Amino acid sequence: MCCPARQKEFCLFIVSLRDQKNKEMIPTQQDIAEFTRFQRNEITESILYERLASIEKDENNRKTLRLIAAEEKSHYAILKKYTGKEIGPDYKRIARFYFLARILGITFAIKLMESSEENAHNNYDKYADSVNEILQNVKENGNKALFDYTLKFAKADISAENIKVTKEEIEEAYNSLENPELVDIIRKSLKNIKDYHEKQKQYSWFDSKTDGSILGQKVTALARVGVYVPGGKAAYPSSVLMNVIPAKVAGVDEIVMVTPPGKDGKVNPNTLVAANEAGVDVIYKVGGAQAIAALAYGTESIKKVDKIVGPGNIYVALAKKAVFGYVSIDSVAGPSEIMVIADESANPRYVAADLLSQAEHDELASAILVTTSTELANEVSKWVDFFVSKLKRNEILTKSLENYGYILVADNMEDVIDIANEIASEHLEILTTNPFDTMTRVRNAGAIFLGEYSSEPLGDYFAGPNHVLPTNGTAKFFSPLSVDDFIKKSSIISFSREALMPLSDDIQKFAKAEGLTAHANSIRVRFEEDDNNCQ
Repeated sequence: MCCPARQKEFCLFIVSLRDQKNKEMIPTQQDIAEFTRFQRNEITESILYERLASIEKDENNRKTLRLIAAEEKSHYAILKKYTGKEIGPDYKRIARFYFLARILGITFAIKLMESSEENAHNNYDKYADSVNEILQNVKENGNKALFDYTLKFAKADISAENIKVTKEEIEEAYNSLENPELVDIIRKSLKNIKDYHEKQKQYSWFDSKTDGSILGQKVTALARVGVYVPGGKAAYPSSVLMNVIPAKVAGVDEIVMVTPPGKDGKVNPNTLVAANEAGVDVIYKVGGAQAIAALAYGTESIKKVDKIVGPGNIYVALAKKAVFGYVSIDSVAGPSEIMVIADESANPRYVAADLLSQAEHDELASAILVTTSTELANEVSKWVDFFVSKLKRNEILTKSLENYGYILVADNMEDVIDIANEIASEHLEILTTNPFDTMTRVRNAGAIFLGEYSSEPLGDYFAGPNHVLPTNGTAKFFSPLSVDDFIKKSSIISFSREALMPLSDDIQKFAKAEGLTAHANSIRVRFEEDDNNCQ
């Protein structure tokens, strides 16, 4: 059957991948996967035009989508016809229209296009100029620019005298916690995180042979790491632990934290307590792109670091992307994502609650259920409606689910797993009869949660594995934040004359084959009889 879209708090798209009854608009598995990839800004121009060309060649599809007459070849004209807007050569907007039309139908596609032109998470250009200006200003003017921006954006009067958090301020933070029990909770969580990451440690190794050759790998922790921690409503002490503990376990010499102050010049007490418990060496009261610039380039008050980690808003994300190369970074994080794959054995109440646990982060968060059970799909939708009406952040939940909330029904678990692997979600919950067996067939996911009592918030706060995970489909090639992110490896090579001699001719011939005679000479001179005579 065709996707019956319901524009409500949670859009329920029941998609059968086989045995379609309505042949006018058949959403294939590739359509669904590519639509999701487009939403995550992964569809390239060449892929788009290939798919557009394919659909335009089919007369039935052309009629179904009411595309313009055959003599009108412009893809831009297609969008103009159905939205009445001049757009110019902006293939991403055309892509959005195409995939919405292909899966949801023309009428609903137009409606969504008209209501979501502000789709900000794919429109970074308007922020990039501001970010680059801030980075350059801090690079050139150091503290002055840093303090000016802090006053402008945070409304806080910060100077060289008060930029660093003092011991007294940390003590005050402990005394001002709304819930004093948080200290013990942080300590319990910290222990679990540390124990897990201790198992990731790598060590130097050396392999010696009887001919006098020694090969090895020297593992060295980074000297200085900067951790960015958001302020205000996004002040999450759990993120402090997840970013700092792996660095401590790796043996980083100095961990520096930056976080924006309030108007009163103070830092969120939850953040300070978590940072102190985790072992942060120094905390600076500065945030935004200007803080990233200070960590990357250094100022009179803040020394340059080797790597920057931690989440932030669009300005922070673009600043981290821009300074990569001056320093290392963890990643450019996108909106939060959760996918649940389930069969008929799943509890719909649990599934709905877990989807909403990520949807509440922000309006761009993604929550997707892929299941083999139509009954489960409908029950989950009902529970979602119920929970949204009761939960505190219902406005954010509603917008998030309208934008990126989906339920997909597939014919079998093989199709479910194929979709999961294509989307490569940040968080993947497996709620099936045998979740461990299902897990063995999953290739792409940031973190995998098995069984109905392994809900995503367990990983956010307490289980131990890191909750800093790859987003935007990058779980296909990136991994969670780990101890590995805070070390570097150096190859060790030591040869004696006796070990090098039998290899010397081969090395020289290899070098000459590449036209690198100085390379060959470096080996040759070690075996010349009169190697001290340069006449």
